[in-house]
Amino acid sequence: MKLIVETPRLLLREVDESDADGFFEMDSDPEVARYVGNVPVESREKCLEIIRFVQDQYLAFGMGRWSVLLRETGEFLGWCGPKRMVDSGINGRADFVEVGYRFMRRHWGKGYATEAARATLAYGFDVMKLPEIVAYADVRNEASVRVLTKIGLNRGNDFEWEGKTHAWFEKKRNID
Repeated sequence: MKLIVETPRLLLREVDESDADGFFEMDSDPEVARYVGNVPVESREKCLEIIRFVQDQYLAFGMGRWSVLLRETGEFLGWCGPKRMVDSGINGRADFVEVGYRFMRRHWGKGYATEAARATLAYGFDVMKLPEIVAYADVRNEASVRVLTKIGLNRGNDFEWEGKTHAWFEKKRNID
């Protein structure tokens, strides 16, 4: 379990199998799945498959989503982090690094997504030296669009993906 980033309220660390119950609570909730193009998961075993997939991304790309824990208690809140998207074709792009996040519904509206995504951007630019980080969100997901704007990503075009209109966001690393 490798700790990646600490913020005033959060710990971001590599995902591991101990997160399966938290993943299941989060990903089985239809409201959490509403804008992300996934159907709610139906088993803890499916969550273990997702966790193993993310762990494989660490090996393949040196990055992947991180578990987000409440610093004070260690409680699992959700995930956030960079993901390498290769040959995705999303918005006509083939290879990019995307910041994404997902939190349990009971932790919505507390600023955790903004705090974790802002820390991910800083880590991506300052530590990983990524030249650009992008994100996209279903335009109907107003909360997510607000988070991406708050963390300083610039809104680009709207595009169709999986039958829904999404907004594209991006930011390039400042090179001194």
